[in-house]
Amino acid sequence: LYARPLQDVLEEHGFQPHVFTIPAGEASKSFACFQQIIDWLVQQKAEQKEAIIALGGGVVGDLAGFVAACYQRGVPLVQAPTTLLAQVDSAIGGKTGINHALGKNLIGAFYQAKLIYADPAFLLTLPERVYREGWAEIIKYAMILDAELFGILEEQVGSLLARDAGLLSAIIARCMRMKMDIVQCDERDGGLRNILNYGHTFGHALEAVTEYGTWLHGEAVAIGMEVAARIAVASGLLSQEDAKRQRTLLQAFGLPVQCAGVNIDAVIQAMQRDKKVRAGNTRWVLVTGIGHADVYSTIDAGIAREAIAAVCTPGGQGASQ
Repeated sequence: LYARPLQDVLEEHGFQPHVFTIPAGEASKSFACFQQIIDWLVQQKAEQKEAIIALGGGVVGDLAGFVAACYQRGVPLVQAPTTLLAQVDSAIGGKTGINHALGKNLIGAFYQAKLIYADPAFLLTLPERVYREGWAEIIKYAMILDAELFGILEEQVGSLLARDAGLLSAIIARCMRMKMDIVQCDERDGGLRNILNYGHTFGHALEAVTEYGTWLHGEAVAIGMEVAARIAVASGLLSQEDAKRQRTLLQAFGLPVQCAGVNIDAVIQAMQRDKKVRAGNTRWVLVTGIGHADVYSTIDAGIAREAIAAVCTPGGQGASQ
């Protein structure tokens, strides 16, 4: 929908754009796709001062960003995110990379874009499922940083699902500011930025064990947030009421809180390969109340396993509570 119009605009201003298209889906964040793009750039005689524009969702942004970081030791990068998830989260902050068969985003680089152009009008043509997955990252921001935003989401579900232009633009801008503020304080994930991984410890493992073909990233994160909330409640850190508010809001946006039938041991093994593991300990981002989160590395393994089992077991408690 948008490649040709973007080419026309660039050509009008004296550029000569070339387009490389990748298949949709997380499976494209691979060594094979990375190699194809590098080969194409060499064949095109692409030069070091010529920018790569990532036009698409989070997969395109992560992959093209990693290519930009590596080709000729770094070429200019422009992010033009076209999905809700990419506009509020993945296009911002300089995390680029590809997946390994055994783990999500295990190969990559921090590489900041020269420009991020996020136009909410792109979202008007998104498929419903792809639009809804982006709300997982927005609910994540509300849970870890912004209780006021959480209340707005609860009150405005209908308008937001209907893609109300004014409200949507305001929320996207609000989330972008939060992400940029955190990245400016902690660009390379050494401290504060870790809280942005809320829901991702389990979510990334779920994507890996299902071979990046079953769950969209936002859907996996939503289930990961349910797991994290269960751990927080069982650890005495979060009230049942706040956990239920999170679950209710996720479900109101059409997001899953269960992944029945997934192998529990396989998910736990995949989590042990996560980038955030330190000294062999899985680190969990847990909320202690709506709007506040911390990182915990000494969570009881039994509590974590029980929470994972609750979302992986068919007919488990996650759907009804």
